[in-house]
Amino acid sequence: MDRKQFLTSAIGLSSMLTLNKFKAIADEIHEQDQEMPVLFVGHGSPMNALEDNEFTRTWMTLGKSLPKPKAILCISAHWETKGSFVTAMEKPKTIHDFGGFPKALFDFQYNAAGSQWLAAQTQSTVHSAAIGLDNAWGLDHGCWSILSRLYPAADIPVVQLSLDQTKPAQYHYDLARELSGLRKKGVLIVGSGNVIHNFRYLNMNATKQNPMSLDWAIEANREFKALVIDRNHRELINYTKHNRAFQLAAPTPEHYLPMLYAIALAGKDEKVTFFNDAIVASSISMTSLKIG
Repeated sequence: MDRKQFLTSAIGLSSMLTLNKFKAIADEIHEQDQEMPVLFVGHGSPMNALEDNEFTRTWMTLGKSLPKPKAILCISAHWETKGSFVTAMEKPKTIHDFGGFPKALFDFQYNAAGSQWLAAQTQSTVHSAAIGLDNAWGLDHGCWSILSRLYPAADIPVVQLSLDQTKPAQYHYDLARELSGLRKKGVLIVGSGNVIHNFRYLNMNATKQNPMSLDWAIEANREFKALVIDRNHRELINYTKHNRAFQLAAPTPEHYLPMLYAIALAGKDEKVTFFNDAIVASSISMTSLKIG
């Protein structure tokens, strides 16, 4: 039954429904008609929450172009746990999980509400793993540094899903596929990390004019995009066995895994668009993608 037929039939039942119940049902039908896109965002430095640069301007433009979500589910590189959890508090705190930055960054607050509805929806949607409810974490900089530019008004509820650090890449990919139904309920799913993230080779003298990108980083970034375009998810899941460039790009998994959550949700014919395709500080990739 389409929306018009539903509303026509429902008029005859209006005496049996309160106005609020009728509106809730109609809203649910509307939500199911629209599938939200999926994002993987290379978040880089937390200073992106304050600085005006090519990356933050792209995030701001992107936020204005996306349909407004009912809620956001963010998988950030900076929340690793033993087991899988979602934040379930009404008012998540802004976590300043870093050091050595200006006071202005520590003073920064992103006062988005939480969503017990989305926490419960995530729990009920995932069957391959038990998803626990967490009331202690909040929003870390992998989440708020990008959302503060995508949605600066902080008027959309946000829930974070943790990365179970005891599980392999395949687990995360499979779990992500179970989240696909949330897209039709108005949920924007955002993975936040960096496909290339190797602090050992970090060079803060690199600039936009002279990025000093390392050969292996350029190779890994190029191959990553080719594998995404070819939908070769198997190679992306087994990235540790791919080649030396990939192994240098992701010496630890936490910044790479959020990307798997995004590509796992790609429909067969959905368009994939890259943005912020650049390497900074020699060994950090800002390369990001939008699905749908």
